[in-house]
Amino acid sequence: MAVSAEPAGQDDASPSDSDQPDTTKARSGDETEPPAAKRSRAGRDLPAAIGVGLLLGAIIIVVLLTEPRGFVGIVAVAVAVSTIELGGAFRRGGVRIALPPVLLGGQAMVWLTWPYGEQGMVLAFVLTVLACLLWRLRRGADGYLRDVGGSVFTAAYVPLFAAFAAMLALAEDGAGRVFCFMIGVVVSDTGGYIAGVLFGKHRMAPTISPKKTWEGFAGSLVFGVVGGWLSVVLLLEGAWWQGVLFGVAVVLTATLGDLVESLIKRDLGIKDMGNLLPGHGGLMDRMDSLLPSAVASWFLLGLLVP
Repeated sequence: MAVSAEPAGQDDASPSDSDQPDTTKARSGDETEPPAAKRSRAGRDLPAAIGVGLLLGAIIIVVLLTEPRGFVGIVAVAVAVSTIELGGAFRRGGVRIALPPVLLGGQAMVWLTWPYGEQGMVLAFVLTVLACLLWRLRRGADGYLRDVGGSVFTAAYVPLFAAFAAMLALAEDGAGRVFCFMIGVVVSDTGGYIAGVLFGKHRMAPTISPKKTWEGFAGSLVFGVVGGWLSVVLLLEGAWWQGVLFGVAVVLTATLGDLVESLIKRDLGIKDMGNLLPGHGGLMDRMDSLLPSAVASWFLLGLLVP
């Protein structure tokens, strides 16, 4: 799975964050502020964030240019790490997911797309849900529905959605389709971040993500439409309107993904999903916009540019 190269923030880092300080705090509330010299006006360690994004992006580009189906392995690794991070976040919030079944089932969802496509993915998901129901039986009735619900949510939100990105790479022109997906998300994130920092004043969802602004969303829309238009036309030989439609869909799903993860973190009372990636937080903090966009990309590109 690709990791968005746009600089990430500390709390609900979204591409359309404004440069206004967030006065709200997550319930954990014990985070120590980094030295001021290392933080931008948007509260981000930009050199680290950009460096990590460029490194991961370079790895993915090399894989796609040499052996596009190797992208399935990248997705599988990202799914495993993100599942562990999300499981840890749930645990800190009092929800204990069935981590072994979700990890194993998540790998099955991704790898079974190679020989069996969406049928293999759906079968693996159903078996994972059944395994989660059985796994949680040993701990009794107390919190059963809560833990099973968290397990099924994790299985759907991370590996099931990510498997659609893997299927993009398995097409005959898989490299081009993955590039369209990546370009759409990255330029949407980057355009929203730049516009939000420079012009952000009107908050989009103050109770969910206080730094996300309508100006940032407009920046995401402009950059995303241009990126979708150019990538679909140049890489897949599609029509301009198909690229525009694709760009709009990616912007909407990426924004939705940002808001959903912000809600999850606020509900659990945490700041970040992890600290694996300097300047970004956890890998799951960068997957938020990618996961729903992978579903939209697979569906729309298959429909518009079969």
